[in-house]
Amino acid sequence: MIQLLSKYFIRRQIRPAIVIIGVALLPFAVDSFAGRTWVRILDFTLLYIMLALGLNITVGFAGLLDLGYVAFYALGAYCYALLASPQFDLHLPFWILLPLSAGSASIFGILLGTPTLRLRGDYLAIVTLGFGEITRIFLNNLNAPLNITNGPQGINKIDPLYIAGHSLAQPLEIFGITFSGIYLHYYLFLVCVLGIIFIVTRLQDSRIGRAWAAIREDEVAAVAMGIDTRDLKRLAFAIGAAIGGFGGGLFAAFQGFVSPESFSLLESVMILCMVVLGGMGHIPGVILGAVLLTVLPELLRYIGPLQDAVLGRIWVDPADLRLLLFGLGLVGVMLFRPEGLWPSTQRARELAPADPDIVHQEQESLYDVSR
Repeated sequence: MIQLLSKYFIRRQIRPAIVIIGVALLPFAVDSFAGRTWVRILDFTLLYIMLALGLNITVGFAGLLDLGYVAFYALGAYCYALLASPQFDLHLPFWILLPLSAGSASIFGILLGTPTLRLRGDYLAIVTLGFGEITRIFLNNLNAPLNITNGPQGINKIDPLYIAGHSLAQPLEIFGITFSGIYLHYYLFLVCVLGIIFIVTRLQDSRIGRAWAAIREDEVAAVAMGIDTRDLKRLAFAIGAAIGGFGGGLFAAFQGFVSPESFSLLESVMILCMVVLGGMGHIPGVILGAVLLTVLPELLRYIGPLQDAVLGRIWVDPADLRLLLFGLGLVGVMLFRPEGLWPSTQRARELAPADPDIVHQEQESLYDVSR
């Protein structure tokens, strides 16, 4: 018995330790086998995980279809860029700017959620889509008569993140190991992702999370049970928007440049696909969806050299073929795995095909009861 218990506790300690070590050494392994560019892709993967987790609160937990989520991402990025660049000659520290980015996006999330409380489904999607496009166009044209956002030229020379007086854009040597800027950003983004996962998990398991699930499944029944759907919908929009704004602030500091072209409708669609593809409402599934939809499009860039090596020439434009294969993959997943690649147990049961024998037995029992 003691040996079994010792083996059980060893396994519980070893597995998390292996995962932590693997994630910590991942950028070094990727840099060795694939190059420094893929370490940068890892950084963006972590950013998209944050955005997908934020949208999952609105779409996966509360069941509110939001096609304008990129607007909160843009608001957070521009809030950071305007206050940490030569645009207004303000250079506030990041520990003030990141909460401001999250807070400003959260306020706009409440402003968007309040007038749309009675909308559902397609109508809500159209309104949020319009909000996202209005935000992008507004940022694109806010350079006249007073230049605020610098219009389509964007804002550059954004201050990098400084931690303990060291810029994360500069290499740092620790114990004889040199960590470049993209490595430092990787570890910072990883800490932020873990913090967001902790917050989102606590929300899901709380009374608020259960109320969101009730609204998602049947809003009429939730109202009948005494749930305040109005405030809970506002809260879902506010928290999701805050995470999006926080990610936008990190994006601006990491890139050092923002422009309206970075926040197109395609970005909103991609983030929504991450949530749906991985499994709505299931945090590990959403993370899987974000990883796949960030990494796979980059892998498909090698289709051009592959055609040249196998066929002797490039027959199909790599960009077109990449999007075609990507779209076919999404269609296939939605046809054969509508619940997502890693759904929650509840959603998998809801969308699983019914067993004909069980359905027949239920129909017979209902017929007997009616007689």
